[in-house]
Amino acid sequence: MSAIPTIPDTRVLAVASHVVSGYVGNKIAVFVLQSLGCDVAALNTVQFSNHTGYRQWKGTRVSAQEITDLWDGLKQSYLDDFDVMLSGYIPGAEAVDAVGKIGRELKDKSKDTPGKFFWALDPVMGDNGKIYVSPEVVPAYKRLIHDADLILPNQFEAELLSEVKINDMDSLRKAIQVLHDKYKVPHVVITSVNLEAPDHPPSHLSVVGSTMTSTGQARFFKIVFPSIDCYFSGTGDMFGALMVIRMREAVFNANEHLRHTTSWLSDDAVSAIELPLARAAEKVLGSMHEVLSKTCEGMKKVVERTTGDMKAEDRENDTKVHLVKSKAAELQLVRNLDCLRTPVTQYQAKAM
Repeated sequence: MSAIPTIPDTRVLAVASHVVSGYVGNKIAVFVLQSLGCDVAALNTVQFSNHTGYRQWKGTRVSAQEITDLWDGLKQSYLDDFDVMLSGYIPGAEAVDAVGKIGRELKDKSKDTPGKFFWALDPVMGDNGKIYVSPEVVPAYKRLIHDADLILPNQFEAELLSEVKINDMDSLRKAIQVLHDKYKVPHVVITSVNLEAPDHPPSHLSVVGSTMTSTGQARFFKIVFPSIDCYFSGTGDMFGALMVIRMREAVFNANEHLRHTTSWLSDDAVSAIELPLARAAEKVLGSMHEVLSKTCEGMKKVVERTTGDMKAEDRENDTKVHLVKSKAAELQLVRNLDCLRTPVTQYQAKAM
């Protein structure tokens, strides 16, 4: 007899990229969310053969007008009854504005029922000090994030949004407080934080999050976890998909009142490590570590299988070797459903 599901019925609008082969964007989000029992509508912002990490691909980007047209099509057929919106990669500032209009419409539609709708936004702009979108996208996101309930920037994206250079834990705390103060974002989670700290052993990363109080003060928590010495694509997309539904699960498991509270803001008496955001992040990192570990373990098999079909001279070609490694780095989700559904929670949130 199967266990009673703890994740509530949830209808999700997922706005992100799509690839024919591999796992990034909505190819990850839809699978992860459906595996956890969600009903997902996917609005794809690009249609590519494979992700851009391969350094070669075919396909097209969706225009702002196409995004708007698809949204209008959903509305005219009463298909816009979403509980959650998850937005990821969006190609261009005009498209960011179009997605923002969708998010604002959904929030406005539910304004008389606090907690009914929740928007999680991953402001995909760059990583490791490099922007990989057009410069106009950064101010477009700055105009947008004050409407989101939860944002999921990486360390570099948090710098771009807050305009605070993050070089230690103090500046990281300052950046998060700016996001609460300036943009009024209720929940912030910064992913893949790589900063020296006394509780950071070598080869470890951390996730740092906060849910603000009723007066806008941050409630900081940090989860430290070991890094895996492998290259992966799509980890941010997987984190976002897991985070939004585990957050909803934690809110519904907390108490009846919280689920009917605007932006699911916990009472000021709730400590940082007791926040639904922290509880959700613990589960998410459990799933992430298991899936990434199994993907890393399986990379050698993928490389051997692929190179076995290649000509000898191709195995010495740097470009083709990179393509093989990129293929091997695709997240192995399908064979690891248990990691998504019943993760081992091995990394605990600590107050900062």
